[in-house]
Amino acid sequence: MRVAYQEVIQTLEEILFKNGFSEDRARLCAFLFAKASLEGVASHGLDRFPVFLEMIRKNLVHPDAESSLLDSYGVFERWNGNLGPGPLNAHQCMDRAIHLSKEFGVGIVALQNTNHWMRAGNYGWQAAEAGCIAICFTNTKPNMPAWGGSEPRLGNNPLVIAIPRSKGHVVLDMAMSQFSYGKLKTYLREGKDMPFDAGFDMNGNLTKSPESVISNELALPIGLWKGAGLSLLLDMLATILSGGNPTFQVGESGEESGLSQVFICLDAEKLGIMDWSDQKLDQIIGDLKSSLTFGDKEIRYPGENNMKTSEENMQNGVTVDDKIWKSIIEEL
Repeated sequence: MRVAYQEVIQTLEEILFKNGFSEDRARLCAFLFAKASLEGVASHGLDRFPVFLEMIRKNLVHPDAESSLLDSYGVFERWNGNLGPGPLNAHQCMDRAIHLSKEFGVGIVALQNTNHWMRAGNYGWQAAEAGCIAICFTNTKPNMPAWGGSEPRLGNNPLVIAIPRSKGHVVLDMAMSQFSYGKLKTYLREGKDMPFDAGFDMNGNLTKSPESVISNELALPIGLWKGAGLSLLLDMLATILSGGNPTFQVGESGEESGLSQVFICLDAEKLGIMDWSDQKLDQIIGDLKSSLTFGDKEIRYPGENNMKTSEENMQNGVTVDDKIWKSIIEEL
């Protein structure tokens, strides 16, 4: 079904206000959830909203808790999320990284003791729209095996890289697993198998079954052993820079809470790359687009369809699963 964007915003805002958010914080949090679905990432937008409310009820997310500054070293700051809402903590820390980069050329913010930031790409777009190159990443609970392992020890630790560009920002938003768990749950709800191998079953065989992967928490690392290695290093960096929990400690409670995250920004103007940035990016994308393809395949760069999808959903209404929207409306 489709729901008008403003109706989505107003509905989520009202529900969040009822659940202990101030008006301003409810408005921003509602916007971040709605933005994800507006731009075609429902798996980490409206699909996740009922899960977010459940985390509040379990006292894993504290609606009134705000992140606080722990340490400041010029271009680098360390913050404590105080188990506040993950999307609000991430938005605030990306904003700080942007401001630091505007002052120093580079800004780095590490965040401990936070919660799931929902759609990771939101914070890449936030930076790109401010004229900043951005890299940000988070750890998660254990939901992916070490290469050759038979139990979840690594997180699928999402990574975002964003580059501002006049003709359309380039924003890569990816987990270290072949499919995010949000996408796996979307396919499971629709009764579909994944289009490619998504993880391992209990016998160590590759499977396209989302149910099997979710129940075992044995998602397939991207690039096989390479993705497993990258996941480990992202967890290490997030942990040592923030002073927060590594993946294995996040998993000890059985819940995904108390995560560690990093936000890095480079201001294009401050670093003197504005004169050639767009030209070189356009050349790279032009070369990419000129690639021959198999059949009628289309070559796209990360984030290319963002504007088109957003405009379509703004005009026709945001696409949302009937059952998900019903469960959201029941919270009013």
